[in-house]
Amino acid sequence: MSSSISYRGRYNEPVPTSNLMNDEADFAEFEAFEDEEATPRAPSSEYSLEVQQLEMSQSINKPNHLTSSYDLQNLVIRRGQEFMIRVTFNRIPEPSDDFQIEFLIGANPSLIKASLVVVVFGPRAGEGGRWQGRVLEAQGGGALTIGITPAPDAIVGKYRTYVAVSKGTGMQRSKRDATTDLYLLFNAWCPEDPVFLPNEAERQEYVLSDYGTIYQGSVGAVGHRDWVYGQFERGVLDACIFVLDSSRMPIYNRGDCIKLVRKGAAMINSQDDNGVCVGNWSDDFSLGRSPTSWTGSARILLQYANTGTPVSFAQCWVFAGVFNTFLRALGIPCRVVSNFNSAHDNTGNLKTDLIFKEDGSPDERNTRDSIWNYHCWNEAFMTRPDLPPGLGGWQVVDSTPQETSDGHYRCGPAPVAAIKEGLLCHPYDAAFCFAEVNSDVVFHKRDRYGALTPYRVEKTYVGQNICTKSVGSSRPYDITHTYKYPEGSAEDEQTMSRAEEYGCVRDHSDVPETPLVVTITADQVYLGQKVVLQVLFQNRGNGHRVIQVQLAGAIVYYTGVTAYRLRDRSFSVTVPANQSVTEFVTVAAEEYAPFLGSQLSLYFMVTGRSDGQSVTAMKLVDLKTPELTLMVSGAPRVKQEMFVSVSFTNSFSFALMKVQLSMEGPGLMSSRSRYYSSIEPGAVITWKDSFYPRLDGVRVVVAVMDCSNLRQVWGVIHVVITT
Repeated sequence: MSSSISYRGRYNEPVPTSNLMNDEADFAEFEAFEDEEATPRAPSSEYSLEVQQLEMSQSINKPNHLTSSYDLQNLVIRRGQEFMIRVTFNRIPEPSDDFQIEFLIGANPSLIKASLVVVVFGPRAGEGGRWQGRVLEAQGGGALTIGITPAPDAIVGKYRTYVAVSKGTGMQRSKRDATTDLYLLFNAWCPEDPVFLPNEAERQEYVLSDYGTIYQGSVGAVGHRDWVYGQFERGVLDACIFVLDSSRMPIYNRGDCIKLVRKGAAMINSQDDNGVCVGNWSDDFSLGRSPTSWTGSARILLQYANTGTPVSFAQCWVFAGVFNTFLRALGIPCRVVSNFNSAHDNTGNLKTDLIFKEDGSPDERNTRDSIWNYHCWNEAFMTRPDLPPGLGGWQVVDSTPQETSDGHYRCGPAPVAAIKEGLLCHPYDAAFCFAEVNSDVVFHKRDRYGALTPYRVEKTYVGQNICTKSVGSSRPYDITHTYKYPEGSAEDEQTMSRAEEYGCVRDHSDVPETPLVVTITADQVYLGQKVVLQVLFQNRGNGHRVIQVQLAGAIVYYTGVTAYRLRDRSFSVTVPANQSVTEFVTVAAEEYAPFLGSQLSLYFMVTGRSDGQSVTAMKLVDLKTPELTLMVSGAPRVKQEMFVSVSFTNSFSFALMKVQLSMEGPGLMSSRSRYYSSIEPGAVITWKDSFYPRLDGVRVVVAVMDCSNLRQVWGVIHVVITT
C-alpha cells in the first residue's frame, strides 16, 4: 500500500511528522467561510483593508530574544516572550476591521493540535488561542507594530507566517513569503517554560555557550579536550529539526521537552533508527573518521542533514557533544558530564563482577562486566510535572547506545535527584544510571571447577568523580555530591537500602578481612616514555608474610576492554610484620608503543596471594600526547580578515602516517581539514589559513590532529573579537 493512503482507517489525515512541506499544501490565499462560495477578490478600495507588507523586525527581536548569534536569514525567537512584527496595510485599520496573524507548522496544521495558531485583532480580539497579541503602535502610511507572545508550551520548530483579512464571504490571506518564516525555541528565560533556568550565569553557559570542555582520562589524571558545539552555525538549527523529522516524531509533541529530549537521545545514535552517529569502539575506522578526529558537532550534524545517512564514527564523548549541540540549538539548557570509573553491562544491578584464575591472573573469558575509565553523558534542565515534587532540575540523558529503553537505544531523562535518593521507580532509566555511579566491584577467585569465591569488595571504586565544565571557565566542576551522598554515611546507606527495595541487587558477600593491603601508584608520562609502577605491600599482621605476586598489564580501550595484553610478571615479596615494602616495576616504551593502536591507556592489576588469602589492586595510566601550537594574527574585529596558523613537530622516533589535521572556530570559521600522507621524525608542519569573524566576544579556535598511529593530539587558542 502506498504511503499516501497508509493512514486510512486509522486517521482522517496522516499524522504530521515533518517540519518541512510543500508550500502548495498551505491555506489558499482566499479562503471562503463555511457555507459560502469563494468569490473573486474584489478590487482594492480606500475602504477595503489590504495587506501590503509583513516585516519580522529582526534587528529588534533577535537581540531581545538572545538569538542574534544564529547564522540564519529568518527570525529566531523563544517561546513565552513577546516579539514584534510590522504589518503595513493600505490604511490604518479601524476598530471594525477584522484581521488575524496566522502561524503554521508542519503539514495539515490544526487549531486543536496547536500546529495552527491564530492571533485575532479587531471585533474578534481575544478569541484566539494561547498566543497573545496586541497593537503596540500605529504609524503613518497604514503601518502597525504588533506584539505577539507565543505560549510557553508552544510547539518548537519552524513556522510559516500569514496575515489574513476578513472580506465578507471569506478571509484574504497574504502571499506565501519564506522570508517571514520564523523559528521558535524553548525559553530558559521564561518562568512558565518547563526548561526555565533561574540563574543567568548558568543560562549563558548552558544555552548560549557554543564551545566547551569535555573531561576524559582517569581518576587522579583527569584530562580534557575542547569541543565546538557550534549550535549557532549556518544550517545547524535546520539540521536539528531534520533529526526530529527523521525520527518521525509528531509535530504536536515537539513542545514537550520530556518527549523531545527522549526522542533526541534515541536519534543521536544510529543503532536502531538510522540516527546521526555510528558508534565504533574498535581500532578500525577505515569506513569513516575516527571519533578522535572531530573538532565539534556542526560538521557531523550538517553531514547527516545533507545525506540522510548516519555519520561514522563516534564514541561516548562524540555522542554527548552532538547531543549537547542538538539540545542547546533548540533552547534546552544542557551540559556534558563525565563519570570516572563508570560501571557498565551490569544489567541494572549494583554489582560489577571481576573474575580471577587460581594463579591470580584476570579471567577475561568469564568476566562479563566492565568498568569504563570514564563515560560521558548529558544533563538537561527541566521540570518534571509527571513526577513527584523535588525531582525536577538536572536530568541524565544519554545517547550512547548501551541498553534499550522502551525498545530504543537511549537513556533518560532520569532525575539526578532521584538517583541520589535511590528513588528508582520513576521514569526514565534511573536504575541504570544509579548502577553506573554506585556499583560495588566484587573480586572473585575461580577454581578449576568453575566455582567462584568472592575475596574482596570495593564499594568506593565506581563513580569516584563526576564532573562537568565550570560556569565561565574550563576548570572541572565536581558534581559527585549531586549524584550520591558521601560513601558510608547514614544517608548513603538509606539510599542504597531504598534502591534495593526498588529491585537493585546489592552485594552482601561475607568477605574475610585480611591483614594484607596492596596499592599501585605511577606518575603520568608522555607516550614513548617508560612507565614506572610503585607497588606498595602493607602487612598489618603480627607475623611476616611471603606474598606471591602476579602483575598483569594490558593496553585497554577507555571502555575497559583489553586491546593487547602486555607481558605478565610474577615475583615474590616478603613483608615483615606491621611493615610495608615497595617494589618498583618498569615497563619500557618498547613493550607497549608498537601495540597501542588508537589507545593511550595502560591498565595494570596486581594480585597477591599468601596463606590462602588474596589481595588485588588496579591502576590505570593514561599516556600524554604532545599538543598543537596555534597562533592568530590580524585585526580582531568582526568581518575583518584574520589568520590562524597551526603547527606540529614530530618528536617521535617513528613517522606519522595518514595524518588529518582539522580546525574550526564557532563564529569565526567553519570546519576545515588538511591531509598529510606522512610526517617524518623531526619534521615540522605548519598550516596557515584566513577567516573573517562573524561574532564578537571571546571566541576560540580548536585544532585536532589524527593519524593511524597517533591520536588525541589537539590544541586551542582564544581570541577576543570586537565589533
